[in-house]
Amino acid sequence: MQFTNRSNRLLRPAKPWFVYMSLFIGLVLDYVPFGHHPGIPDWAALVLVFWCIREPLHIGMGAGFLLGMLIDIGKGAAMGEYALAYVILAFIGNSLARRIMWFPSLLQALHVLPMLLVAQALMVGVRMFVGDAFPEWDYFLSSVVGAALWLPLTYLLLLPQFQPVDRDENRPI
Repeated sequence: MQFTNRSNRLLRPAKPWFVYMSLFIGLVLDYVPFGHHPGIPDWAALVLVFWCIREPLHIGMGAGFLLGMLIDIGKGAAMGEYALAYVILAFIGNSLARRIMWFPSLLQALHVLPMLLVAQALMVGVRMFVGDAFPEWDYFLSSVVGAALWLPLTYLLLLPQFQPVDRDENRPI
């Protein structure tokens, strides 16, 4: 089975302001009170793992820790619950970045799914350590939805980086 959805277009380097703006939008989307419905993805984790894979030299565990602490504060979670999960998520994303980038987006989503599940399992472990009960199994559905959203998220976050299709004959690239 051959997956050939790769583009022949070159990507410009990601602008730092765009990276930080997308992380902020993921943070704001996590603050929106959707209730306790299963299947709502962890937007900040999804955007964080995307940039950890795409820009491993710029976004890493420090960004994961800061983003996790902001979500801990905003959601009123046990202090460090999201921070721990996001640091581990950023570490895994940074360490597997080169491997994941060789695959097309559909197979990248299959790599991202266990990463999101590990982050959620860490959060459940912290909650259970402080005395909370194990959540229902549909709690882990948000990781599956997050992996399913990997394709449109990749397209959306890479859109500003695409080179123009028309080529300038005076430039070598």
